[in-house]
Amino acid sequence: MPLIVWRESADPDVYETARTNRQFNGVIPERYPAAIAFAKSEQDIADVVNTAIQKNHRVSVRAGGHSYAAWSLRSDALLLDLGQHVEMKLDENSGIVRASPGVTGGQLNTYLSARGRAYSVGHCPDVALGGFLLGGGMGWNSNDWGWACESIVAIDLVTASGELIKADECNNADLFWAARGGGPAFPGVVTRFHLRTQPAPKVIRSSVYVYPAEHYKAAFNWILKVASSVDHLVEITAVGSYKEGIQGACLTIILVAFGDDEHAVGDILQKVDHSHPAGPLSRSFFEGTSIHRELENKYEAYPIGQRYKVDNAFLRNDADVAELLRPSFTTLPTRQSLALWSSMRPRSTRALIDMALSVQSNHYFALYAIWENEADDLENGTWLAGVMNQVQRQAAGAYLGEHDFKARAARLWGSQQYERLVAIKRKWDPDHRICGCLGLEELD
Repeated sequence: MPLIVWRESADPDVYETARTNRQFNGVIPERYPAAIAFAKSEQDIADVVNTAIQKNHRVSVRAGGHSYAAWSLRSDALLLDLGQHVEMKLDENSGIVRASPGVTGGQLNTYLSARGRAYSVGHCPDVALGGFLLGGGMGWNSNDWGWACESIVAIDLVTASGELIKADECNNADLFWAARGGGPAFPGVVTRFHLRTQPAPKVIRSSVYVYPAEHYKAAFNWILKVASSVDHLVEITAVGSYKEGIQGACLTIILVAFGDDEHAVGDILQKVDHSHPAGPLSRSFFEGTSIHRELENKYEAYPIGQRYKVDNAFLRNDADVAELLRPSFTTLPTRQSLALWSSMRPRSTRALIDMALSVQSNHYFALYAIWENEADDLENGTWLAGVMNQVQRQAAGAYLGEHDFKARAARLWGSQQYERLVAIKRKWDPDHRICGCLGLEELD
């Protein structure tokens, strides 16, 4: 039986550390689990679920704690922390890697790259696989490689009744369907993912252009045009942020190209470079990089323990993206805050496979208000809500992985997929043992 820290009997400081220690967001909700259990094995996970059944507690799950909305903190539930259950094993013949949900993207990338393989891990290295994959998995180069959850070939799990089973296309296929995009609505606890990897790209290069606010429109419309014509190999993002020594917010255009032929990668980035607008504050072209290095860059951009308010949207394909996003990119409330646009092409132009994940578009937008002091909570939250109130009018939906169900209603699944997900949760968890989507009654 794993270590379980019970609220009623533990030292208050020990309990509070167990409750909050692995929460990424410095804004910690006042929700207090009955206990926190630290699983180190698959059997531990089963034991914790069965303990919850015996003591009539619900079960919430924390894989990495990177949820900005702190989904895992549920009042009076038994919080199952998976951070100490770290397992990775690659079958070199099939290219299938087995990984526990507590494994982070940084850990998996290091493990696979040493063996010449790659996977579309989350953009921040401390994002664990559990929430990332269940939420769909918008990872590195997923606009080309596909959603990370599409590469799940099987899962092992503990059901809401405490049974260890496997799910894939042939066995318990409804659970397998729900695991690819069902998010917290998944009616069990995944103990292991079986993931299809691919050969690591031999060449990864980046080009970066930083523009001042006065060139926002020209630069943004340029990269939108580029994204509509470059249909493979390149992950394209635009980031609104403040740069050291510059008063106004800047627009940074980042292209990361993946491939096996240096000349082919170079040709793509060269064509883009030839077309870039005048006026960049800085420009770097065809720089050598790696997924590891890009993960490190993201780690610095999203510091642990800061106070975050986050929202996102898939924008309609016919939206005037540059004009719609201008307020978010140019009026950031703090110097730590970020606005992000990412091209989802070419994946967004292809039909989705049959899975719970069912909302996408060519344009992904995410907004991160980041600050330090609790006294500034209202100001930053109000700013973000005001921006999103305008953006959501031209949204096709939202990405589950960076959404707060309690903050704003959004289209997270197609209507048929939503109804199917509700039915699967009712079938496999009729007693509502596994905590689901806080704020969505039918899926909680």
